Amino acid sequence: MLWFKQGLCLLPAFLVVWSSSTFIISYIIAVYRRDVDIIFPYISDTGADPPESCIFGLMTFISACAAIATIYAMYKFVEKLSAETNVVNPRLNKAALGTGLFSCLGMCIVATFQETLVPQVHDFGALLFFVSGVVYIILQTVISYRVHPYGSSLCMCRIRLCIALLAILAFFPTFICAFFVHQSQLHRDPDDKDFPFHLASAVCEWVVAFSFIFFFFTYIDDFKLFTLQVKTVYEDE
Repeated sequence: MLWFKQGLCLLPAFLVVWSSSTFIISYIIAVYRRDVDIIFPYISDTGADPPESCIFGLMTFISACAAIATIYAMYKFVEKLSAETNVVNPRLNKAALGTGLFSCLGMCIVATFQETLVPQVHDFGALLFFVSGVVYIILQTVISYRVHPYGSSLCMCRIRLCIALLAILAFFPTFICAFFVHQSQLHRDPDDKDFPFHLASAVCEWVVAFSFIFFFFTYIDDFKLFTLQVKTVYEDE
């Protein structure tokens, strides 16, 4: 059997490919149109002006929908394992589900409100996305170790731990350095005093974003093990 036909592994695979394409395509278009600098603009900068803003918004919304489906599927998988083995506290699993869904909500806000038009709402969505996303992958890393060996291999648990640590380390410079960036324009001068802070913040932002993407990539092996079914119950009044 082909790997993408095993269980639900096509779901996280699609999420990884689509999300990566969202960032890369909007970046290429923005650079080609010279709307942003080629050296590490903020991710949101690449989706600030049309037409890339339209593509960025649409693709990010689809990524959020795929992420919701993936996060919920993992929640149900862990729930099933816990029902049979009692290895994960249901509250921990629900906490991971909740933070994951909040992260998706942040993605939708970022996709809907461009930073150049409604910066306060956009920044709130970005903060919600990154904070909830980091907490989600931390909780899922803990869950991975709890369900071992019923779910992921020990090697995969360690990979998730490394990704989570990388996301945590990159998360703080992203927002701390951004606090010292005073310019709002998309093009920045390397001679400006706040340019080093912008560069550090932007680089770390890309690291955190792709940490999320590669974390979902580790779901593929788990999703080969199960499927979800929708049960329809007709209630005749």
